[in-house]
Amino acid sequence: MRTYGAIIIGDEIMRGKRQDKHFARLIEIFATPERGLRLSWAQYLGDERPRLVEVLRRTLASGDVVFCFGGIGVTPDDHTRQAAALAAGVPLELNADAEREIRARMTEMGQQVTPARLELGTVPQGSRIIPNPFNRIPGFSLGDHHFLPGFPQMSWPMAEWVLDSYYRDDYGRLSEAEASILVWEGLEGLMLDLMHQVEADFTGLMVFSLPTLGSAKVRPHIELGVRGAPGQVVLAIEVLKRGVAALGYSFDVK
Repeated sequence: MRTYGAIIIGDEIMRGKRQDKHFARLIEIFATPERGLRLSWAQYLGDERPRLVEVLRRTLASGDVVFCFGGIGVTPDDHTRQAAALAAGVPLELNADAEREIRARMTEMGQQVTPARLELGTVPQGSRIIPNPFNRIPGFSLGDHHFLPGFPQMSWPMAEWVLDSYYRDDYGRLSEAEASILVWEGLEGLMLDLMHQVEADFTGLMVFSLPTLGSAKVRPHIELGVRGAPGQVVLAIEVLKRGVAALGYSFDVK
């Protein structure tokens, strides 16, 4: 299975002027019943070209599939295209497919094609364009890195197009289930041996523990669960239930 990640770029997010919506939506796009995918990591970055180059150089070498949101315009605070080219060690060039889309868009709007507008189609050499159904100004793919606009109404359908066009082979391959219980007034320290034993007995399964401190309306509790292959999850959650009961805790199935 490929590993998928996300990079969300923009000073407006880092400074609190805008709230990011891409991360939550990308999780939803990945997790549709047809796709059954998940993100392994995500990173937020400001519009700082040296840091963008550093991060992209590392992720390009990793082999991960990466979705990058933001910074592909042509204003002075947009650095993503240039950073991607520097990270890959290739020059920027006007992509012929991007030029065609931009010219078509300008014709639709009855506007002149200017060098500044064509600059929107200047991408790292060897890139492929990502069609933009909103206004035809494309994003671009460089290997398995996919660079999308910061505008959700553009980038989200573009991300879906990328997945459906290039990664269908991964669809449905991640067969994963999850089950958990709410352990009332539970203490993680007293359940650690149980958690480690379950992970040791069920290879590849992950045990998770999510404490809630409680409030006037909610009793303190721990959501204790397992995640992994469906067959193992069914067995492991029963082991957890028996172990929690043996420790003297009450619990409810979530």
